Amino acid sequence: MKLDRFDWLALRQEEAVDPDQAIVDSHHHLWDRGGSTYLAPQLLTDLTATHNIVKTVFVECKAGYDKKREEKMWPVGETVFAAGEADTTDAWGGPTVAGIVSHADMMLGDAVEDVLVAHDVLSGGRFRGVRHATAWDASDEIRNGHSRPFGQMMTTAKFRAGVRKLATMGFSFDAWVYHPQLPEVAALAADVPELTIVLNHLGGPLAVGPYRWDPDRARDDWKTSMQLVAANPKVVVKLGGIGHDECFAMGWAALDVPPSSEEVVAYWGDDVRFCIDLFGPSRCMFESNFPVDRQALTYPVVWNAFQIVASGYTDAERDDLFSGTATRVYRL
Repeated sequence: MKLDRFDWLALRQEEAVDPDQAIVDSHHHLWDRGGSTYLAPQLLTDLTATHNIVKTVFVECKAGYDKKREEKMWPVGETVFAAGEADTTDAWGGPTVAGIVSHADMMLGDAVEDVLVAHDVLSGGRFRGVRHATAWDASDEIRNGHSRPFGQMMTTAKFRAGVRKLATMGFSFDAWVYHPQLPEVAALAADVPELTIVLNHLGGPLAVGPYRWDPDRARDDWKTSMQLVAANPKVVVKLGGIGHDECFAMGWAALDVPPSSEEVVAYWGDDVRFCIDLFGPSRCMFESNFPVDRQALTYPVVWNAFQIVASGYTDAERDDLFSGTATRVYRL
């Protein structure tokens, strides 16, 4: 996954379709590792270049872990790191990183409480919830998530106890799963009805590994499972991950020139509108997933594609999609 091909990315330039629409980027990362840097300066360059980004939400990515602490507390270092970068964006007068979604091991069960307290205390008032990436597939061709997932993890008593504690303390749960796991998300939502679940990246409609051989069936399975998840009103969905070529296999990262927003809409438009119409705009939020989605797309193209997709909805519905839902769910 190559994220910093700036000469290639520069081949696609677009101005904002709607430069006035207020946007909360509900999902981005920050890191400096493996030859890739995305910190406050790089984030601010994207946020202020073309579109009216007013706030953002940082989502965990194993950056800045503090391995001098007890192991279960390692992720607290990432909260400290993200809060520091947020302070930098504020000092420079840019859009504020208003929310932080950190990692805590839900398999700790009730014992996760002190980790959550530490996140909250050290976040500068920005801690809003946890993502425990459970993306997993039985196929050796699929790269599993970065939080040591295993099959049916979300169904275990310990995991359920962890998310129940999360909900009791007033925090949300971000779910990063692949589409065959969506019934697990639906079951989790039913079993812990007090929990707000934020489903990441369109519910992970895989198109790689064994799913590449029958893409129509994979898409049908995704749609059927998304209907199960959407039946629970406590689940909201992030509309994004649309540049995640290594999972969704658009083939864009191999093009001579990055795709335009119109090309992105031609590929993803129907699926994004399916989610909007299924969940309703008040339970959907757009996300950039940067810099991960930079493997295939520029930041202006991502938001232009969303603005084109959303053009058929009312002003109030667009306000929910671009800012209102994220503001409510993450209490920004």
